[in-house]
Amino acid sequence: MRKLLYALLFLSGVKMSAQDPIFSQFYAAPLQINPAFTGAGHAPHIGAAYRNQWTGFNNAYRTYAAFYDQSLDRLNSGIGFNLEGDDAGNGILRTMRFSALYAYRLKITDDLAVKIGVEAGFQQTAIDWDQLVFPDQIDQFDGAVLTTSEQRPDQLNKTVLDISSGLLLLNSRFWLGVAIKHLNAPNQSYLLINDNLSRGLPLRYTLHGGTEITVKAGNKRQPASFISPNFLFLSQGPYRQLNVGAYAAVGPIFGGAWYRHTFRNADAAILMIGIRQDMFKIGLSYDLTVSGLSGQAGGTYELTMGIFFDKGKKRPSDLNDCTRMFH
Repeated sequence: MRKLLYALLFLSGVKMSAQDPIFSQFYAAPLQINPAFTGAGHAPHIGAAYRNQWTGFNNAYRTYAAFYDQSLDRLNSGIGFNLEGDDAGNGILRTMRFSALYAYRLKITDDLAVKIGVEAGFQQTAIDWDQLVFPDQIDQFDGAVLTTSEQRPDQLNKTVLDISSGLLLLNSRFWLGVAIKHLNAPNQSYLLINDNLSRGLPLRYTLHGGTEITVKAGNKRQPASFISPNFLFLSQGPYRQLNVGAYAAVGPIFGGAWYRHTFRNADAAILMIGIRQDMFKIGLSYDLTVSGLSGQAGGTYELTMGIFFDKGKKRPSDLNDCTRMFH
């Protein structure tokens, strides 16, 4: 049934991925949310993430990501690179994205700064034609056994330029950011049977923010303990998503809980736990589906890893301390 659905979407000429994949552990992949996070940490940062969504559908949706970013303090800037892969329909539709990012930090007062970020890269989509099942292949008794009359396109992958930007407002107590993805509305369609049906990848608007409450100050032997209430709102085409929850760190252990609502219905409760030891950080989360799909879709797992090249050294306090959950 899923293969037939992808075939129908292919023939319609519309974009086959309704919205960008978003990690539940968004703080572990900050460049995916807002390019203004580029270079927000004190030290170079390498990260990776894996998401297996709705395990009840036999690995139908899997997303991968890897990134690197670092601060250029003398230039009040940050640079980074982001790589994402998305596998939908158990390999029927694959998307790869690679981008370079740059952010500039403008200090307004001693306790307030704005970061401006830009992102530019390429996005490639590829479809596995041989896995598609078209309506004319369906026999009412034997299933998909007939030969389709559909002609295989000459090109089954497409690469487009993709541009994004974002702003991040920081002080020592809170952060607030806004970002717009796909500013140039790249067109991913393979067949444009009706141009009015496909006007490029929809803009993705992101609004996010939070604060940090220090519970216990850190020292050379143990990092600080804190609680960070936060939210993430995304809008892309007809899709809306709001995550509300909190992240907490107690020494080397961190965890969190969020509730995700899609405005049409409740979506999932997100639970996460992890550990940071010296330069290394690893987190594991589980999305408990609470929508009408809960009986069939199963849950969603995410595994994230990060390496922070600060060797555990204590740094002087500054505006970036309010975004410790992203480090």
